[in-house]
Amino acid sequence: MEGTEKHLDIKKLSAAGVLVTLGIVFGDLGTSPLYVMKAIVGGGAEFNDLLIYGSLSCIFWTLTLQTTTKYIIIALRVDNNGEGGILSLFALIRRKTSWAALLTMIGGAALLADGVITPAITVTSSVEGLRLLNPEIPVVPIVLFIFAILFFIQQFGSNKVGSSFGPLMVLWFGILAVMGILHFIKMPEIIKAVNPVYAFRLLSEYPGGFVLLGAVFLCTTGAEALYADLGHCGRSNIQVAWLFVKVSLLMNYFGQGAWLLEHGKPEPGVNPFFAIMPSWFLIPGIIAATAASIIASQAIISGSFTIVKEAISLNLWPKVRVHNPTHVKGQVYLPFVNWYLWFACSLVVIFFRASANMEAAYGLAINLTELMTTFLLTYYLYQKGVNHRLVLIIFMVYLTIESSFLIANLHKFNDGGWFTILVASVFFIIMYGWYFGRKLKNRYVTFTNLEKYIEPLKDLSADESVPRIATNLVYIIKANRIDQVESKIIYSIFHKQPKRADTYWFLHVNVVDEPNTFEYKVTQIIPGILVRIDFNLGFKVEPKINLYFREVLEDMVNAGEIKLQSSYDSLKRHELPADFKFVLIDRIMPRDYNLSNSENFTLTLHSLSRLVCISDIKALHLDSCITIEEQVPITINQPISQRITRAK
Repeated sequence: MEGTEKHLDIKKLSAAGVLVTLGIVFGDLGTSPLYVMKAIVGGGAEFNDLLIYGSLSCIFWTLTLQTTTKYIIIALRVDNNGEGGILSLFALIRRKTSWAALLTMIGGAALLADGVITPAITVTSSVEGLRLLNPEIPVVPIVLFIFAILFFIQQFGSNKVGSSFGPLMVLWFGILAVMGILHFIKMPEIIKAVNPVYAFRLLSEYPGGFVLLGAVFLCTTGAEALYADLGHCGRSNIQVAWLFVKVSLLMNYFGQGAWLLEHGKPEPGVNPFFAIMPSWFLIPGIIAATAASIIASQAIISGSFTIVKEAISLNLWPKVRVHNPTHVKGQVYLPFVNWYLWFACSLVVIFFRASANMEAAYGLAINLTELMTTFLLTYYLYQKGVNHRLVLIIFMVYLTIESSFLIANLHKFNDGGWFTILVASVFFIIMYGWYFGRKLKNRYVTFTNLEKYIEPLKDLSADESVPRIATNLVYIIKANRIDQVESKIIYSIFHKQPKRADTYWFLHVNVVDEPNTFEYKVTQIIPGILVRIDFNLGFKVEPKINLYFREVLEDMVNAGEIKLQSSYDSLKRHELPADFKFVLIDRIMPRDYNLSNSENFTLTLHSLSRLVCISDIKALHLDSCITIEEQVPITINQPISQRITRAK
């Protein structure tokens, strides 16, 4: 409970909460000045005042309309019991729409792809500052070494390191603001860039100005992660912290713009971010930039763990091993995701070698996520009864903005955008195959009424001619109704091999939309012989069914509902506990059924997604020593075109 209370306190508006928020939420947005202006100047057809004023105007209004209005003001108010992000948004509307799952898969896959490219570009951009001191500095090996350390320590948890993130990010944003102000005061007329006319002129008059939106978009790529971190820090802390963050970012962007107007187009390899620093501050500035980029990377990595864990609970991702490395609530570690990200991030650095080459690969994937969030967000607002005209205006405004960014980002497809789309496609295929493959198999799940098996179960439990397989036989079921059970369970008990037990337990795991629900309900269907337990778990609660079942049994024993003594006379005499055996059933699609091409394709993708899936024994934290895994065929009623005849 102590850890929970600390977690809840962080969500309340306080100086400590704002400090923690700065360390957790704004790493991605906070490191964008490292590469945004460099990408804009490097991608411009010609260097002139319109390029600088127009790009600064685009940055100002992008941060205002996209980050501030859409995410800080609107999206943060759409929470699922305090949790945010596209998956929490999906949890709110998933029962009402089928296509919402598809949109969520696209957005979630693109967000995970962003987790590959963000650490690569931020850490590389910061380390490249060393080349201002020595052009021969080997950037790639240094970045790979940082990644090796960063991903290695994930298995031990990040709470100790994370406690220092807040003060470091305050220092970082202070540096951003001061460095920008030093040049802003030299050219205060740069403030004219807030006039949206300059943005319009850049897009309409400057050669290739519209394509530059792909570089401008990089200033808001962390907005989606900000929404996803709502559950960690709380709305008020994020909104208050954003005031400080936005001012610091704008000061730095405008300071870089003033320096560029004063000095002209920088030499190749010169980053305006480091160029605005005094020479005596260059080394501390590079160290601070590297620390901030590592913090941003840590936030992305931890966010990827959380995204996949939530996707597992929402049946959008195959079950993989989940660890809780610390006692901090909500902190998880997924080995598969961690080592995959390490390999992918390292591959990006080795393949692209320079941050300038990564800029083309950056932005396209997260652009897709923000677009999918717009669709889901407006649909949710529509269903909640918000004024339809207002919802339509919100939808059209952000559809126009994000579609424009998407078109501009697609111009970078051949230069590197293909890479993030490729990575996102891998994640999407896994999600699509797992989710829709399960839905296809669940279409053929048949349920039977338990009432007609009440007497057969009583008789089987008392039939000494059938060898007792266990005193307590436990099945994991999916039937939502108490009076029903899957036909495969009946098949296993009575037909596959008659399984006699003193008590049959049906455990039903119900993952609910509320993220932190943690409760159970007991139903004695046949008192002492057939007992059903419903676990109602939030989608952020780890399904440790073996542990929770033991706790339920302890509660029932203490309440006098059951006795857990062994049913064997020799063991009962010595008061030894009763034995338990779990049965897990996997349904197999027989090859002799004629499915459509699309169904066969979906099942093929489902089989591929199972390659990264762990067994239900590990996923539910069951004891493998007392668990049986069975296979039963999926039964499909299909007409027989020709019946075989008996030879005379």
